[in-house]
Amino acid sequence: MDKWKYFDITHRFHTFMNPQSHGRIDELIALINLQDGSEVLDIGCGKGELLIHLAAYGDIKGTGVDLSPFAIAEGRERAKTRGHDKNIEFIEMEGKEYTEELIDKKFDLTVCMGASWIFDGHENTLKALSKITKENGLIMSGEPFWKKLPSDNYLTDTGINIGAYNTHSGNIVVAEKLGLRPIYALVSNLDDWDKYEHLQWLGADDHVLKHPEDPDNEELLKKVAKSSKEYLEEGRDVFGWAIYVFRNVNI
Repeated sequence: MDKWKYFDITHRFHTFMNPQSHGRIDELIALINLQDGSEVLDIGCGKGELLIHLAAYGDIKGTGVDLSPFAIAEGRERAKTRGHDKNIEFIEMEGKEYTEELIDKKFDLTVCMGASWIFDGHENTLKALSKITKENGLIMSGEPFWKKLPSDNYLTDTGINIGAYNTHSGNIVVAEKLGLRPIYALVSNLDDWDKYEHLQWLGADDHVLKHPEDPDNEELLKKVAKSSKEYLEEGRDVFGWAIYVFRNVNI
């Protein structure tokens, strides 16, 4: 099954494609207080909701980059429907490639939410974003963390390498060692996590009911069932998520 199709189906009822609520994201946007005219780059932007919310809060110029044709198409439609299509550009492209092609271009805010795999991990993501962020500009990173050590069975079932993620404090220490100054962290609670996970069940169910002829339905339901089992049996207790905001002070 095409992975972008899978994510489109399982995230069709999500606004933000990560475990955070509208209200808490809006509070974060108010706290960082971007100035009018700020330029924002979101790598792995998904449906572009963060950029759209930023544009609703102030006069920003946003660029969203994502490999998913489904997400990019929906982002463009959402921005147009809500009157922000002239402020936000969406690009269907590999995020690392896009950043490497930038020459002498720096942004007031760079973002990578839950897509650090693009740069091969949290540390490399922060390194890449710091290069294209203005002095004293902001870097926003959405990253998982271990709340406690998972069992060997969980790691085997999920295929996750324990070294792929840090602790919450470890995520911040990584940034500090790179010369970035932490200014805020928005940590997801269990309600945020449960909604994120359970909406994926709803998305899969909705698709199967509306498209019973889809040959991918069996695989879709098996993948969602496996992910659900892993989350309920242990992931809910061991896996955390936070949005980190850093000041790019070490240029």
